[in-house]
Amino acid sequence: MTGSAPRNVRKDYYELLGVARDASPDEIKRAFRAKARDSHPDANPDDPSAEGRFKEIAEAYEVLSDPARRRSYDRGETIDLSDLFSGFGGLDDLIRSVFGDSGIFGGGAVRTASPRGRDVLVRVPIDLAAAAFGTQSDVAFRTNVICETCDGSGAEPGTSPTRCTTCAGTGAVRVTRRGLLGPMLQVMACEVCQGTGEMISHACHECRGGGVTPSNRSVAVEIPAGVSSGTRLRLNGEGEAAPRRGRPGDLFVEIEVASDPRFERRGDDLVARAAIGIAEAALGTQIEVPLIDGSSEAIEVPTGTQPGWTTRVPGAGMGRLGRRGRGDLYVVVDVAVPTSLTDEQEELLRRFSDLAGESPAERRRRKRAAR
Repeated sequence: MTGSAPRNVRKDYYELLGVARDASPDEIKRAFRAKARDSHPDANPDDPSAEGRFKEIAEAYEVLSDPARRRSYDRGETIDLSDLFSGFGGLDDLIRSVFGDSGIFGGGAVRTASPRGRDVLVRVPIDLAAAAFGTQSDVAFRTNVICETCDGSGAEPGTSPTRCTTCAGTGAVRVTRRGLLGPMLQVMACEVCQGTGEMISHACHECRGGGVTPSNRSVAVEIPAGVSSGTRLRLNGEGEAAPRRGRPGDLFVEIEVASDPRFERRGDDLVARAAIGIAEAALGTQIEVPLIDGSSEAIEVPTGTQPGWTTRVPGAGMGRLGRRGRGDLYVVVDVAVPTSLTDEQEELLRRFSDLAGESPAERRRRKRAAR
């Protein structure tokens, strides 16, 4: 049977690969690797034109990577492309020659799969003082742990797992798929052994071959100073145990910091409010302000203090997460205006208002208490 007639080359293969006309073989190969990953149909499942672009890029590489074909192409000669990718391996042989057995997207090399345990998330409530200085907390949770009976192998004591005969213990099998691009070789996890490369003839009676059993765990967690609600700490390998001695998952500890009625938190700083009377505001006073560590600080309030007057206590705030030092404490003074007065208090205020030239409202007759 005769092949199809040669067709004239009209495509700019250098432009398709994005290389100069004097590009070296290594440059051409690197360009093809990058273009192939971007244009492969598996990376563009919703783009019907991806298949055509990928085949054009492969065609350009097949021509430019072959010295004889490249010389003919550069001279403008007609190149017979009818036998391109015509072998049994076809395009797959080309891909393996460039990318190896791992395939275009990597990770496809034949190797025993390693199952991984799931991650565990635990929320831990702490008070504001613990968040300020850091603390240690014992985090309790329930998860899968290594089966003590079989030590995680999944096999009944006295027996051992055997090598999977389907994948010869590799955990993966090669499958050839035919498509519009020609034969494509895929490396897939072995369905018989679920990618582990091992078979269990006599499953452990405790874990039924899984290698793990549910149990309660407690992990001591160091909570650093300066954490806030939503901060997540990651403890590698402290999560769920993986089946068949695989890699365990991670433990994530999410912090929930309770509010403290004495303080308002603003990042690394704290704000405390203190109320004083109008006489104290006018004449000055000294107040005791609570600190986050449980002690207190004496604050001098000057004469003539107005509502909202603020002073700073350096280093009396929250610890700085991941850094040295602490934030500051800001004390905001509120002037409390009395809402009810005795006759004597009212008389004194009216005498003061006369001296100050103020014009308060007239005295209101007080309601007599019911007898």
